Amino acid sequence: MSSKRILIVEDEAPIREMVAFGLKRAGFTVMEAGSGVEAHAVISDSLPDLILMDWMLPDFSGVELTRRIKREELTRDIPVIMLTARAEEQDKVTGLDSGADDYLTKPFSTRELHARINAVLRRSASVEQTELLKVKGLQVDVVGHRVMAGDNEIHLGPTEYKLLSFFMTHRDRVYSRSQLLDQVWGANVYVEERTVDVHIRRLRKALEDFELDGYIQTVRGAGYRFSAPGD
Repeated sequence: MSSKRILIVEDEAPIREMVAFGLKRAGFTVMEAGSGVEAHAVISDSLPDLILMDWMLPDFSGVELTRRIKREELTRDIPVIMLTARAEEQDKVTGLDSGADDYLTKPFSTRELHARINAVLRRSASVEQTELLKVKGLQVDVVGHRVMAGDNEIHLGPTEYKLLSFFMTHRDRVYSRSQLLDQVWGANVYVEERTVDVHIRRLRKALEDFELDGYIQTVRGAGYRFSAPGD
């Protein structure tokens, strides 16, 4: 029986209660919030292990709330699954760009929701306990869960961190999107291949902010490769 704490941020009480009922039956501890303000209060009182975030909230959007959560050091590593009736590809990209770790379109089945939750929790927890990874000015302390550019810390979301750790232990090899999904997200996970592009873009931006350009290379028609510039 799982003891993981799931925060449901959903303003429609019937939907929130339905999701909460299924999660409790699955053994999760459930916390609930009907607005962004309520969600902040719940999070301040007890950090959840995962947040189910509705896109439309009465005070501000789930996208904005996710951005706030991912900006704050205390909460930035909490995985977020966006729940929304918006099914357009651009909406999905917007949700993922806000920092969400996955995206589920309403209506969804209880079985699929639980599969998504378990997959995101697994990949957030499955940090390889290796040693210090170093590549030309870029350093990952896997045990300490820190990424450094020289003396400066690079703050990454959990998925970007897992991607970078994987790349740095598998240098100079090309991986397709489907291979990255299997290796980083886990096999049999219901995630679209486009999700890989979104997280790659976020990881590149984080590295480029510290003048670490060119580490993650696009190989046209094949996928992505991690290689230190100049090697």
